[in-house]
Parts: sequence; structure tokens; C-alpha cells
Amino acid sequence: MGFFDKMFEKKECAICGTELGLLGKTKINEGYLCKECAGKLSPFFSGWRSSTADDIREQLAYREANAERLASFNPTRTLSAGRTNIMLDEDAGLLIITSQSRWRDANPDIIEFSQVLGCDMDIDEHRTEVYRETEDGERKSYDPPRYDLDYDFNLTIHVNTPYFTEIGLRVNDSTIEQRGSVEYREAKRQATEVRDALVQLRQETRDSVAAAKAPKTAVTCPFCGATTIPDASGRCEYCGGAIGA
Repeated sequence: MGFFDKMFEKKECAICGTELGLLGKTKINEGYLCKECAGKLSPFFSGWRSSTADDIREQLAYREANAERLASFNPTRTLSAGRTNIMLDEDAGLLIITSQSRWRDANPDIIEFSQVLGCDMDIDEHRTEVYRETEDGERKSYDPPRYDLDYDFNLTIHVNTPYFTEIGLRVNDSTIEQRGSVEYREAKRQATEVRDALVQLRQETRDSVAAAKAPKTAVTCPFCGATTIPDASGRCEYCGGAIGA
């Protein structure tokens, strides 16, 4: 079969069987996905080429379950990174990352606090040399060279999930042209707030896990006098009294 024969060979979506045209399809390890099936996957997923059809079906099942879990997701705190919001359900220990106002319809991935591994902040500086024009109309460098500088604030959130391990966010909506400007300071404030909050969240989760694994110490209940190991709420296992209250 020649090159053009392969190009025009009939292809179907490996998931739903929809016939595919030349455009609007995504290549996976075993065939192709239609635009609709590809659009149901996580927006942070990038492992198309190494994924089999079974891998994609597994992720689609996860995405359906994720949509159901969103019904009980209740944000208690929101961090802004430009047009993107990091919404935390602190009571459930969950977060989502979305730029959509109707976020439940967008089905953002629910990430457990324990899956957050860290967050890096980078300030990217872009240098564009400025030239002068000579009397002959030639373009020459200044001595020393001069540059226009632009800035972007970027966050990389590291996570431990089955389908993606990094989430990249650009904090500023448009390129910042002046260091120290109002836009520069606001982007830096937002990026720093998000980074510090996620790093703190990671540390608190680690501390909580360590505390749960620590050996329990028996104490004497001041109410019933029994020797007891307080439960998770700090209460006597026999009389229910709040020890240390």
C-alpha cells in the first residue's frame, strides 16, 4: 500500500467506532481517537502516543467517576493564578484546578491533598535585542547591547496521579513588559501565594500521616479513671470523655 493509499485509508475511532476524516483525530498507540473521545480525557493528560485503547477506556471510566465526585465537592478556599483558580475543599482534603466559571460542567480532575508533591515558581525573562539604524540604513547593535525585557510567571504543580504528574500554569494573562510594574508585582504575589499554599498543604499532609503512624500512648482518663488510649477525637475509649479538655 502506497503513501497516499494509507493517507486516505478509512480509519475509525478506537473507542466509539466513529469514522474519522483526515483532520480532527488524535493518534494513540493502537489507532486513533475522535475529537469527542479525546475531549473527554483529562486536560492535563499528554501520554497519547504510549496509550492503548484499553488505557483510554480506563481513563474515560475514571473521568466519569470524577464527574460524579464533583457533585459533592464544596470549595472552602480559592487561590488565583491569573484566569485559573485552584479551588480547595479543605474539609474533604481535595482540590481542583480550573479556568471555567461553570467548573462542574468542565469536569476538572479532583486531586487529593496527599497527591500533591510540591510546586515550583519560575520567572521567565525574555530578552529581545534593540538595534540602532545607521545613516546608511543598516541595523547595528548598540555598544554595549540594549535589550527589551519581558516577563512571564509560571507555576509547575507536581502531583502523583495515574494520568499526569505535572500541571503547568502561566499566572500572568499577557506578557509583562516592565519589572516591578503593577502587573509584575501582582503576578508575583499570586504565584508566590499559590506556591506557598501548596507547599504548606504538602507538609501538613505529611505531618498528618506521620502523626497517624506514631505509636499511641496510654493515659489515665480524668473522668472514669481508666487507663486508655485516646481515639482519633482525643476521647476516652471507655467513657467518651474529652481527655485534656
